[in-house]
Amino acid sequence: MLEDVRVYSREMELIGFLSGITSLQWHRMYYGPGDFELHAATTEDNIRYLQLENLIWIPGKPEAGVVESIDIKYSSTEKDLVVKGRFLSSYMDRRLIRPSYTADNSNTETVMRTLLSNVVAIPKVELGSTIGITDTVSFNAQYKGLLDYEQRLAKSAAVGFRFRPDFENKKITFEIFQGVDRSADQTDRPQVIFSTDFGNLEQIEYSRDNYSYKNVCYVGQINDGTVSSVYTTGDDTLTGLDRRETWLEASDVNKDDLTTAQFESSMKQRGKDELQNNKCKSSTLDSDVDPNGNFQYLKDYDLGDVVTVRHLEWGIERAERITEINEVYESGVFKIEPTFGTRARIAFKAD
Repeated sequence: MLEDVRVYSREMELIGFLSGITSLQWHRMYYGPGDFELHAATTEDNIRYLQLENLIWIPGKPEAGVVESIDIKYSSTEKDLVVKGRFLSSYMDRRLIRPSYTADNSNTETVMRTLLSNVVAIPKVELGSTIGITDTVSFNAQYKGLLDYEQRLAKSAAVGFRFRPDFENKKITFEIFQGVDRSADQTDRPQVIFSTDFGNLEQIEYSRDNYSYKNVCYVGQINDGTVSSVYTTGDDTLTGLDRRETWLEASDVNKDDLTTAQFESSMKQRGKDELQNNKCKSSTLDSDVDPNGNFQYLKDYDLGDVVTVRHLEWGIERAERITEINEVYESGVFKIEPTFGTRARIAFKAD
């Protein structure tokens, strides 16, 4: 695998092949671009190939990395070239939604595609095929980060997205994709169960917390120190210690550009997004997994799929989505580190 790591220019022209790679972490994410970290020998070719903005690709991967950081360490005891970056969909971090965009109970997939189409064109990027999701969304955005909104929309609809490179034809396709339910809760396809009993979970880390968990959001606007246009989202029937309130100011939602119904929908959507961001009551489980164990990575399961996670000693048995997969190549060994469930720290932060 590491013998065929290729470097391309940002125009997608092949520059060369890397050599002397000692470590590569290829961190795939369902709701975001993902990232990578590569360690290689400080050869003349490697240093010449690995320049900022160049692209790194392993044939067959649905992602390619953009070099965003280069660190060369050279001494009598250490010779290391460290390169880091994010995957191609991070290009969307360079664009703003401008001057404004309004979604009014609009199809989420259509909105994700339209937002990308409306910004200043990203070279070589084109829209892929639709997958037919039915979720809808309402919001108003003015001069907001495109990537932030794509992440939020993906999370609300439980879909992934990526920029898939085609180096032969020198183009990049924006893909929205949806994981497959392979959990023990369904019978339509073979079930995938990760369990200590099966020996396919190792070095497990299980986390639960509710530090910032909220379930009722008041969203409103503040003009000249006066609070107005307050809407309540979440479960307003909750009382006592079960009720966890939060406030969100959304003064950037322009009331003058919207109908009364559109304004209300946009404000309530912002409140829903804030609560989605603060659903920290959900748990996450990290583990090392043998990619060639009883369930084979990329054949039996992939990023975004829903699988069953079972650790009976800890009282865990639930269907969880694989939201991250860190592929690790070190010392001739390949392993993967999946994350089951969504980390609070990577959730989209509402404006």
